[in-house]
Amino acid sequence: MLQLTIAPLAGELTRDSDTAWRVHAREELGIDPDDLPSPWVAAVSSFLSFALGALVPILPLLVGGTSISWVAVVSAVGLFGSGAVVSRLTATPPWFGGGRQLLLGAVAAAVTYGIGTLVGAGLA
Repeated sequence: MLQLTIAPLAGELTRDSDTAWRVHAREELGIDPDDLPSPWVAAVSSFLSFALGALVPILPLLVGGTSISWVAVVSAVGLFGSGAVVSRLTATPPWFGGGRQLLLGAVAAAVTYGIGTLVGAGLA
């Protein structure tokens, strides 16, 4: 009996594809299609975040430093700091989030260095 009363409603909702996907998104996924953030804001904020993150390791070189050691120290501080800040959005303690980010960054740097060594690139 329940199917008989729902069938006309389902037919009406699926008649228009725009209405159908909006109802499905709202009712099944809990997302209001009319209340989504701007993709332009997401794109610009992502670009700025990546640009700022890429600037951190080269800061010592921009201010006249010539040692790779300063680059490593500033990068480590930046990695730990960003991990600690991100951990504020989760239930993890800042020292754990910072340490995890620092570890992942160190592993990524080691892999990058290893690949560079394999292809014959080196530090000048």
